[in-house]
Amino acid sequence: MQALGTLSVSHRPISLPNVRAVIAEPSGEPAPMGQKTKYNDSFFDKMFMGIFTTKMEEVTGKKTELDGYEGLVEISRKVMQGRTPLQQRAAVRQVLMSTLPPGAPEQFRKLFPPTKWSAEFNAFITIPVFKWLVGPCDLQDVEVNGVMQKSLVKIKKCRYLENSGCVGMCVNMCKLPTQDFFTKEFGLPLSMTPNFEDMSCEMVFGKMPAPLDEDPAFQQPCFEAICTMAQPKSPVCPKLKPATESVQTDSVLA
Repeated sequence: MQALGTLSVSHRPISLPNVRAVIAEPSGEPAPMGQKTKYNDSFFDKMFMGIFTTKMEEVTGKKTELDGYEGLVEISRKVMQGRTPLQQRAAVRQVLMSTLPPGAPEQFRKLFPPTKWSAEFNAFITIPVFKWLVGPCDLQDVEVNGVMQKSLVKIKKCRYLENSGCVGMCVNMCKLPTQDFFTKEFGLPLSMTPNFEDMSCEMVFGKMPAPLDEDPAFQQPCFEAICTMAQPKSPVCPKLKPATESVQTDSVLA
């Protein structure tokens, strides 16, 4: 595996370390659509999986007997059960907040005001920090408000979507909470655009997310062949929230 590129920070080139998720496929690339990618998770990958799974158990009161990534996906499904889409996102927000020290959002806003540099730096560190969750990523150039910047994190085939097989889980427990967390809590806009045709995703730091009623993710039907909760007759995944519903920051856990 090779380095992913360089990022200019404070006028000094910084090489992006070799941080690709360790894929067990012979090709070294994610498996084709319809097949589940095999991974060789490191000790640290498993440690992060365990931390997030435990946090979700503590916040929601749900439990899983599975280990590793399977446990994370199972506890995610249990979080969805009996909760509205809004409550699901509130649960994820509470989990994210529980992983931070007191005052972290305020400190983040001071260190990373919404500038090109902040967007590029956060895109840069997203790849090594979250490769265990989403799989292989690349750092790419993107135009934001007429300015070219290296703040696009291209997820080749999202591990979370691939393993859950659920459109609603992708939108309610990953896309929207993550966008909202950076945009509202940290003050750094983030837009996430999943591609349900190949399970890739584009995360653009510094770009405001689309209004909910204009977001094409809310028009996506279920993955009939792979989602255990799929409703084939529904034109849109029933786990998605109405486009007019706004995300609240207060906990609304049931």
